[in-house]
Amino acid sequence: MTVRTMPWSTQLAGAESSALAAIFPADFQWGVSTSAYQIEGAAREDGRSPSIWDVFATVPGAVYRRQNGDVAADHYHRMREDVALMASLGIRSYRFSVAWPRVIPDGTGPTNQRGLSFYDRLVDELLKYHIEPMLTLYHWDLPWVLHERGGWLSRPTAQAFADYADVVSRRLGDRVKHWITINEPFCASYLGYGVGLHAPGLRDPQAAVIAAHHLLLGHGMAVERVRANAAPAAQVGISLDLASIYGADDRAETRAAVEKQDRFKNRWFLDPIFRGAYPQSLFAEQGVAPPPIQAADMELIASPTDFLGVNYYSRELISGDPDTPGSSRRVYPVPGSVYTAMNWEVYPQGLSDLLVRLQHDYAPAAIVITENGAAYEDEWSGKEQISDHERQQYLQSHIQAVGRAVEQGVPVRGYYSWSLLDNFEWAEGYSKRFGLIYVDYPTQQRIIKDSGYWYRDFLTQVPRP
Repeated sequence: MTVRTMPWSTQLAGAESSALAAIFPADFQWGVSTSAYQIEGAAREDGRSPSIWDVFATVPGAVYRRQNGDVAADHYHRMREDVALMASLGIRSYRFSVAWPRVIPDGTGPTNQRGLSFYDRLVDELLKYHIEPMLTLYHWDLPWVLHERGGWLSRPTAQAFADYADVVSRRLGDRVKHWITINEPFCASYLGYGVGLHAPGLRDPQAAVIAAHHLLLGHGMAVERVRANAAPAAQVGISLDLASIYGADDRAETRAAVEKQDRFKNRWFLDPIFRGAYPQSLFAEQGVAPPPIQAADMELIASPTDFLGVNYYSRELISGDPDTPGSSRRVYPVPGSVYTAMNWEVYPQGLSDLLVRLQHDYAPAAIVITENGAAYEDEWSGKEQISDHERQQYLQSHIQAVGRAVEQGVPVRGYYSWSLLDNFEWAEGYSKRFGLIYVDYPTQQRIIKDSGYWYRDFLTQVPRP
């Protein structure tokens, strides 16, 4: 695959902005995303038990400056303030995650009503402001007690996840219409079990494959539970972190490297969900055995979903190595490209290409951009304004990319900016800021950034139901 480039506006004039807004249908979901461990804090309050991230953060060298989510953005105590801020920005939908160790502290068994009641109040508060909730059941905070029993390497964890999904959907299914089972199973399995960059910190490629299969199995089981408990009109999906993979040249070894990387980064999860099978050469290319697949597993994993959640941040540009067949290298930096504070290339064309490819190859019933955003070196002078023009340009150009896919007939139904608030950015701790709203961690003061105001102003132009 060769690199395709096209111009992207760095600043839309009023008429251009209105024209972009008009592309999207009135029922398009415009929102923001967060996750429980990254913002809630209150790690030891109201019966919550430790998660794998609470423990991983104590490991020397695992997280920037040994920071953790004990307080994070203190959303657990400031929830109503944060929802009011969303309303002030005109946000129409809020994607959040539920903390499994807050709801079922032992991983299985009795429900912690104090923990579940927090999400009851959150949903009611959102609906009071006419903000549609989108609930993610698992955003990486596995209860530590389940990890001690094998975690995602143990098949019973998938069943425990289904039981947890049952508890949450029974309680909130009368009001929550949009459900995500698992967020980014690639990160949860490969980064957590394969290379040890995320919790629980294992470094075993075979473990990553097993964990991935059980995560997908838990997804399939949870789809059934949510459908049984939520309102008939409720929609259920899964969020995958996907990337467009491009070759830096047209050599045969580069084309082969692109296909191999696509199998690893994208098709590892897309194929079982939409085709009921793993890519044929995937596990041999990783040098591992297939996971322990039991009868009916793949059928369950491929349970029909109502939408595919897509988390997109950047592309991958790679080149094959003619001296080592099957190997490749990442092209970095790409001449002429700009990068975020995460050293991720800003490449909105990759989002358009990805969306068109997904529709062509997998034909999901609908697609929702469940995460898209950028980290930059935001600074607060103590005044009321935080200028983050680069983030504004990033969001603007990627919304343009979504609009171009919509114009080509791709059934994109929503866009969620990552993230509402600056937060605990996993292994990066608090060193990276993605929020539309700046959080001064010592005081927990919230300051809306210029990008947040830009998003607010753009949302005033998009059609309403």
